[in-house]
Amino acid sequence: MAITGRLRSGFPALPRAFAAAANMSTPETSIGQRNLFRTTISSRFSRNYASSPPAQQQKIKVPLQMYGVSGNYATALYLAAVKANVIDRVESELLALVEASKRSPLSLQFMKDLSTTAAMRVEVMEDICTAAQYSDTTRNFLLVVAENARLGHLQRIVQRFSELTMAHRGEVKAVVTTVIALPPEEEKNLKETLEDMLGEGKKALIEQKIDPSILGGLVVEFNQKIFDTSIKTRAQEMERFLRQSIHLDNAFKLA
Repeated sequence: MAITGRLRSGFPALPRAFAAAANMSTPETSIGQRNLFRTTISSRFSRNYASSPPAQQQKIKVPLQMYGVSGNYATALYLAAVKANVIDRVESELLALVEASKRSPLSLQFMKDLSTTAAMRVEVMEDICTAAQYSDTTRNFLLVVAENARLGHLQRIVQRFSELTMAHRGEVKAVVTTVIALPPEEEKNLKETLEDMLGEGKKALIEQKIDPSILGGLVVEFNQKIFDTSIKTRAQEMERFLRQSIHLDNAFKLA
């Protein structure tokens, strides 16, 4: 179809992603996994975003409790990926797809367009998965997302899924903001310090951000905590202290 052809050309990062899919019968295992996705997602919605996964027979513990549309889909994907032992591959495939889609305005438009039919969405995603040789887990997940008109949520779903995979591996993301990039030795020392704080079995993944406005020092954000030792913040605190001192002096003089 015309839209499929235009979409294929809009994905330069995945030149084979929108190649025409070969006519193949769907394996029974793929059908079963797709039904598992539907059952898991439907069950979570019917439970009003219940925190415990419905697939008790899998005996899989979800490392983070997630809610909302993206959280439900990410959790369903996590359960399937862990069960199939393909969690790293699925994450890599989906991150690559999301990054490629960001560079293609046409693909973004397609994903957000609710007027396209379910059959069209499924056909396009089937073409992508076949050409890119995605794992069965990734393929079945994307087909369910397409069928349910949730492609517009895909970027957020993948983001939440990455949070689950990081927790699965014991990884904690730490965003470090400095005026200039940290030298390798200082980054290593900071990483070791953070891992001591996190405890045994946890790994700190440092993401450096450059922000000249903090003037110096650093700001570290991890585990929903912020450690701010920037010169900017210390200067602001000093300014508040001096203003309070001036107000107190004036108050005593008027007394």
